[in-house]
Amino acid sequence: MGFWISAFALVLLVVAVLARAILRGGRGAQASAQSGEVPEIALYREQLAAVEQDQAAGRVSAEEAERLTLEIQRRILDADKAAKAEAKPKAAPGGTNRGLVVTLAALLVAGAGGLYWQLGAPGYPDMPVAKRLGAAQEFYLTRPSQAVMIERINSETAMAGFADPDVDPEFLELMEKLRLAVETRPDDLRGHELLLRNEVTLGNYGAAAIAQQNVIRLKGGAATSEDFLLLAQLWITEARGYVSPQAEGALKEALSRDENNLAARYYWGVMRAQTGRPDLAFRTWRPLAERGPANAPWMRDLRQQIQVAAQDAGVDYQLPALPPMAGARGPSQEDMAAAADMSPEDRQQMIRGMVEQLEGRLADEGGPPQDWARLIGALGVLGDTEKANAILTEARAVFAAHSEGLAMIEAAAAQAGLGE
Repeated sequence: MGFWISAFALVLLVVAVLARAILRGGRGAQASAQSGEVPEIALYREQLAAVEQDQAAGRVSAEEAERLTLEIQRRILDADKAAKAEAKPKAAPGGTNRGLVVTLAALLVAGAGGLYWQLGAPGYPDMPVAKRLGAAQEFYLTRPSQAVMIERINSETAMAGFADPDVDPEFLELMEKLRLAVETRPDDLRGHELLLRNEVTLGNYGAAAIAQQNVIRLKGGAATSEDFLLLAQLWITEARGYVSPQAEGALKEALSRDENNLAARYYWGVMRAQTGRPDLAFRTWRPLAERGPANAPWMRDLRQQIQVAAQDAGVDYQLPALPPMAGARGPSQEDMAAAADMSPEDRQQMIRGMVEQLEGRLADEGGPPQDWARLIGALGVLGDTEKANAILTEARAVFAAHSEGLAMIEAAAAQAGLGE
């Protein structure tokens, strides 16, 4: 209500100023002419007085004084006529002026109201920056937990809790046995890692997150930034992209162990955007968008989201071109074929060197699903099934929301005899 009162008062003020100027018209000039206060006439009267003084002092003759007096009097009459003629058109009829004022007032009110209707938010209360930040902070502190969000999702999903009919019943039976075995041996790290991998395969991301929590518990101080990132990704995937307080805690642990964990930084920005702080999301995402790896699985989403965040934060931001995409490096099919002519020892050494290079790059920069699939296949060739399974588990979580990439990774795993 206060806004409308202030707006109406401003309109009245503008109308009053315009009305005063219109209604007064040329009254000032006209009044001056009628009262003899026209500047030219006053000057001529001074000249008449000067002529009289000069005649009295003998400086001009009587005939010259008469001639000058007649000329000055003629000029006084001309100036008086000109002043009256100039003032007359400015004094427009009162009715016309009042009609013009009413018309201008109506146009001002209609124009201002129409502009506000298009650009403003009728009915919304005033939201100063401090109030908006306070509302964002309140939502951040009281937003739904992971369990509450999953309960909402399940209540909206008719098929929640139903088994996938395409899954082999024999595999489901084996999974039940694995779950029971892990339950009876809660400190079996290998068992939890195996359970994690297979729960992700079934799309049971909540159960996979529980398994990953146990993996982190058993690793203790040896748990890495990637371990906590994987836990956060499982929770985020389960909640359909929502970063819950629990997922935020896992991201915080990941970043405390490696502040350059780019994927963790991306999801941290997602959390900031979801909690009403597009300004903080933009600050988090900008270095990633401008200098991050172009082939990161989250880069496409990031480049779309940062534009929205910049607009909401009131930042004039032009998204730069993608940074150069790192080529797919690592053991290709040609490399593997060339290795066939080497001795077994040299072949293993060459493959292992390329695998270690690819593994390090994926850990530092991420990469497309082709690189993850190539790494899984190469580890299978080396017979390092334990590491291959660990990479497979991480890849499934990274590409859980990317069906094409996940299919490529699963094909590589099946060819290497993993995940069975």
